[in-house]
Amino acid sequence: MSDNAKRISVLIAEDQYERLTKAQINVSALIRDLLEDYFSETKITLSVNRKTRDLYEKIVSNTGATDKDIEPLLTQVLKELLNVRLEQIKSLKSEFE
Repeated sequence: MSDNAKRISVLIAEDQYERLTKAQINVSALIRDLLEDYFSETKITLSVNRKTRDLYEKIVSNTGATDKDIEPLLTQVLKELLNVRLEQIKSLKSEFE
């Protein structure tokens, strides 16, 4: 950690505190990592359902796949999503013509 680190106070819910304590998580390190990800120009965070998260963890842990392996596929899916949304917008627009 940098010599010019700053100390802050953070309030969290009691259940969050219990979970962190039970998991023996270093909260300072967790917050630093989350802030680093948040301000990164090359990282994103996706909210997914439990089934998708489990699948992700199984693939990564059992195949050695990394986010770099997933990126080209994610790019392809995002382009497909854009095309679907464009078609929806065109359809909506045609309703008003």
